[in-house]
Amino acid sequence: MAEARNEPERGGPRASRNVRVVINSESDIVAARQKGRALAEEAGFKHSSDLAAIATAISELTRNIVEYAALPGEIDLRQAQWLGKTGIEIIARDTGPGIPDIGQAMTDGYSTGGGLGLGLPGVTRLMDDFEIKSRVGKGTTVMARKWVP
Repeated sequence: MAEARNEPERGGPRASRNVRVVINSESDIVAARQKGRALAEEAGFKHSSDLAAIATAISELTRNIVEYAALPGEIDLRQAQWLGKTGIEIIARDTGPGIPDIGQAMTDGYSTGGGLGLGLPGVTRLMDDFEIKSRVGKGTTVMARKWVP
């Protein structure tokens, strides 16, 4: 199993409120984005730049499911708390072909679908914590968190 991390110490964040969006088509990208933005506002994000970053990360992860994975996939959106911080956690899951080389997939400009290759690397820059796990032929799970400043 391939894996990449950029997250806080283990035993970490607790999730409270959870919203799941099943991803079957492009229209679900908008639904996931809207629900994530609303949950982020409830969690205490006030700045439009933070809300835009969260919505963009959700869009990128959801679009990857629609374009590259076996449908349906899912996006879990959760309010998270850890060490006195509050934030939002996004978990994107699919049962698609998986990513054979996560290191390569995390490189700016790399794309298997003809895009700009900024999706996953962009999500790591937008969010505070990031983890990806993938098994070829089994699917991919991506976790990303952003903490209220």
